[in-house]
Amino acid sequence: MSALLLANEAPIRLTFFLAILAGMAGWEVAAPRRSRQIPRRLRWANNLGIVVINTILVRLTFPILAVGLAIMAEEHRWGLFNVLGLPDWLAFVMSILALDLAIYLQHVMFHAVPALWRLHRMHHADLEFDVSTGLRFHPVEIVLSMGIKLAVVAALGPPAAAVLAFEVLLNATSMFNHGNIRVPAGLDRALRCIVVTPDMHRVHHSIYPYETNSNFGFNLPWWDRLLGTYRAQPKDGHEGMIIGIEQFRTQRDLWLDRMLVQPLCGPASGYPINRENRDEK
Repeated sequence: MSALLLANEAPIRLTFFLAILAGMAGWEVAAPRRSRQIPRRLRWANNLGIVVINTILVRLTFPILAVGLAIMAEEHRWGLFNVLGLPDWLAFVMSILALDLAIYLQHVMFHAVPALWRLHRMHHADLEFDVSTGLRFHPVEIVLSMGIKLAVVAALGPPAAAVLAFEVLLNATSMFNHGNIRVPAGLDRALRCIVVTPDMHRVHHSIYPYETNSNFGFNLPWWDRLLGTYRAQPKDGHEGMIIGIEQFRTQRDLWLDRMLVQPLCGPASGYPINRENRDEK
């Protein structure tokens, strides 16, 4: 079973990625939440270019990825869940929850530490908010994120099937909750009980720092509510709110070369979490 998972990890992830990306792109055309001001071909060419760079870099940097490490941990009885000997179903559920909490905490950390914010702000510097924004992360952030994920997998010892399911789910929900799609208000309220919706996560991409530093969840919405970082709606409304950050406001900043050097440009101030901007209302 482990060998089968490892052999099929890449095609499984690629199939889900392409299917969800295509489905979300079609949904955005059919029922957009906000009008598009920047040509899609400009943003998508550069945002998808980052995906290619990140995929190659991760494969070159790490000899083993999360699913492979989970298989190794199971074989050697490493990690908390392997030591406890939990039933398979309980280990699966607990692994999904623990990995999602780890991603939430990592996201908060990348907003709290100015040096890490320099990397993460490339994700926020997109001037529009659509499915491709959910794929736009600086390569150095991706490498650090993978290192953190591997450390969590080694510590927890989750089932390999749970790790693969979480990877697919996280990628899918990241594309979903960054979608420029119109979801009826009643359905959005119901969905927020179980998943981060586009209207919930869009607040996180507001130009206002006190809104940027809210709604950190990518997959499950519960951590924001439990840990006090939930904000229901943007101050200026979803159609009127400004997407992005103050430092990078030109279309030239959306080009791949500019995105790659953004961590080196300008001060890392204003947006990292601190008492001043957390107290804004």
